[in-house]
Amino acid sequence: MPRGAERLRLLPPTLLAVTALLFAAGSQGAEQRPTAFDTGASAWRGLVDGSRSEVAVGQRMVVVLRYASLAQRVARAGGEGSESQMRRWTAAALAGQKQIAARLSQEGVQVEPEFVYTRTFNGFSAALDARALALLERDRDVVGIYPVRVAYPAATASHALREDAFGPDSGRRSQLRLPGLDGSGVTIALLDTGVDATHPYVRGRVLEGIDVLDPDGRALARPNPSDSSQVEQHGTQAAGLLIGRGGPGDLHGAAPAASLLPIRVAGWQPTAAGGYAVYGRTDQLLAGLERAVDPDLDGSTLDAARIAVVGIAEPFAAFSDGPVARAVAGAMRLDTLVVAPVGNEGPAGPGYGSVGGPGGAPAALTVGAADGRVSISSARVVVRAGLRVLIDRELPLGGTTETRRSGSLEVVRPAAEARPDPDVDPLSRFFDKDGFSLVAGRAALLARSAAPADAGRQAADAGAAAVLVDGVIPAGALGLDERLGIPLIGVPADVARRIREALAQGVPVHVSLSEPGWEENDGRGRAAPFSSYGLAFGGGVKPELAAPGVELLTADVGRTDGRLPRYGTVSGTSAAAAVVGGAAALVVQARPELDAEALKGVLVGTAVPLRGTPAAAQGAGLIDPGAAAAIEVVAAPVAVAFGAAPERGWRSVRRVRVRNVTNRRLRVSVAAEVEGIAGVSVAVKPERFLLRSGREREVELTARVTFVPRGLGAIMGSARVEVTGGGGIAIPWAVTLPAGTEPLLGETRLSAASFRPSDRAPAVLSVRAGSVQARDGRAQLRPLTRLDVELWRGRARIGLLARLRNVLPGSYAFGLTGRGPRGATLPRGSYRLRILAIPPAGRPEARSVRFRIR
Repeated sequence: MPRGAERLRLLPPTLLAVTALLFAAGSQGAEQRPTAFDTGASAWRGLVDGSRSEVAVGQRMVVVLRYASLAQRVARAGGEGSESQMRRWTAAALAGQKQIAARLSQEGVQVEPEFVYTRTFNGFSAALDARALALLERDRDVVGIYPVRVAYPAATASHALREDAFGPDSGRRSQLRLPGLDGSGVTIALLDTGVDATHPYVRGRVLEGIDVLDPDGRALARPNPSDSSQVEQHGTQAAGLLIGRGGPGDLHGAAPAASLLPIRVAGWQPTAAGGYAVYGRTDQLLAGLERAVDPDLDGSTLDAARIAVVGIAEPFAAFSDGPVARAVAGAMRLDTLVVAPVGNEGPAGPGYGSVGGPGGAPAALTVGAADGRVSISSARVVVRAGLRVLIDRELPLGGTTETRRSGSLEVVRPAAEARPDPDVDPLSRFFDKDGFSLVAGRAALLARSAAPADAGRQAADAGAAAVLVDGVIPAGALGLDERLGIPLIGVPADVARRIREALAQGVPVHVSLSEPGWEENDGRGRAAPFSSYGLAFGGGVKPELAAPGVELLTADVGRTDGRLPRYGTVSGTSAAAAVVGGAAALVVQARPELDAEALKGVLVGTAVPLRGTPAAAQGAGLIDPGAAAAIEVVAAPVAVAFGAAPERGWRSVRRVRVRNVTNRRLRVSVAAEVEGIAGVSVAVKPERFLLRSGREREVELTARVTFVPRGLGAIMGSARVEVTGGGGIAIPWAVTLPAGTEPLLGETRLSAASFRPSDRAPAVLSVRAGSVQARDGRAQLRPLTRLDVELWRGRARIGLLARLRNVLPGSYAFGLTGRGPRGATLPRGSYRLRILAIPPAGRPEARSVRFRIR
């Protein structure tokens, strides 16, 4: 291989298990005490995001370049640029990339970019081998190389048949209308799966779309290539929440007169197992952001969408640096506000690090989900094994339509439940070898799965009168699905276990279900339990605000009976993000002079705190578009991350710009609030000042820690900016605390301490990087901003052998062929590998491994 080639092999990382299962099951049923069960985040697991298929991204990487992007050029010009200027700046950004390609070509390396980015940031994505990686890492014009990762739709849906399924006061509508405002004249880009533009709920307001996955397509909802009955749903559901109009019962979206630009960045794509799944890649998302700011690709962003709603989330990827964060910041410079879901990992996920990407980007408006339902459905469930009562209590109904009193039903288990054959029709497990139904007229007990509604429909098709699922399912998690038609109830895991034991012993088991009823929703007005909870990597406050995101009624693809358009419910943080995107359009209509930064500021600053909800789950609180449309001051940034406080006496200073967005002079006061945390203080300077129309003033916030509280992931509070005469905004802030004593570098091993140079049989360096540790019963995720492998000889550093960025906890392997950073064979002698782990916040760690070249 030619000189200059870096010899290393990067193996795919293995993500550690970061999910803490929170199922709690009863022990004595109705005999001694009530059965305890969880209706929190773990109960929603598998219902909100569904299953996540394994996806191979190959050697795809995103390369970020130092050449100025269009967004950077516009920012340098004071935020403005003519159409001809922007076209020249875009062409200049592309010219810089051609210089990189020319230099690689001189080294004999040909790179074929899959996507080119010049508007929001400067870079490209491509499949890169080890040699190309080495050359690009050493190139003076390369900022960094980042792995392409996978993102999934951040919601789930169910179908509703009855047009009167939910009334206007049920809490299952976004209810974010402003008198006289409907989003007219505002364009919203939706970066999601394809949209059914023929659905009457959105028809006429959907622009001709852009299909990143298929350049010849029009961003329409696509069927599964292997099963035409499975059509992409998520984009249509989000579109309904954004611009829906004329639905049953006067159902409408948040901005029914806005124009929607669908950009298909996710959809049916191949999986590692050879099938298909709905997902998107980060390089495809970046391409979608490029089109959101320049839909016609003419180099000018005068036609950019004012708001870009992202419907997918990359799990556990709240990195504040990297190509996605750069692209989101670039979109804001080009006056497009990016609204992103925080993710659906909830309290069942890590206490720190559960926020998904692009929600971790500082410039993104990141949204969590709140539960606005007034009431939830339930039924009395009595299960008997012989004469023994296993449970007798009210349980939430996961989904049902027109349920009637069932009386007493025999409980049975379908055949081959534990190991269904993927090559056999799944419906066959509900029938015996002679073709007779095993569940007809009975209640079928099913194992917990990622798609309980599908399993329930199969049981219903086989004649089952009810379905019991192992593990509690939250009320309404499956909505009203006309294809189900029988009650589906999740029973506590311990009860399900005892049912299975009784059936295995030949003891008859029966269940009695009462008529369904409605009870008050205790979770109303709180953050939804599935909504990701915690800070972004580096300590940024995420989410910044919350919006309704549980069981919202919206459009769905297809028809109910061949004639009527289909409607359904959707739950997830992407549903909440769509609600916020529509609300933002109303504010833009009311205040067209607000730029993207100010728009984010008014939305976050005027949010209303949710009761009984930690700041880490809601940011500033529930969105209030009416207050946002009337506010007079904004702050940038909208939230403050002070960083990590490793020891007492720690001090951190951050600056916030307070801007007057009215045409009058304002008298402003600023005060910081710290609730219930001794030893922490935040000082403000100046505390009072006058602010002329259109002007801004820098305010200094200083956090001090006199002692470090233990057992907390972060300390959070807010600074309050008040305007004399009424009105004001809140600026959430956070101080992260030590994550613990778990090292960032675990087992580090070299397969051979002495070896000869070899390209075909390299020595292998194995490194366990990052950490996942328990804190207060939850997992604490600690990633790395960078993982470097350096080559040293004695006290002299020879150079960098390998570098990984935005590293999630896992095991990583590097191949060592006995060549140096520039490809030359190393002379005989002793050497040292220095492995350096750099976290987003806190101190770096290093470890050394010695070896000898023979």
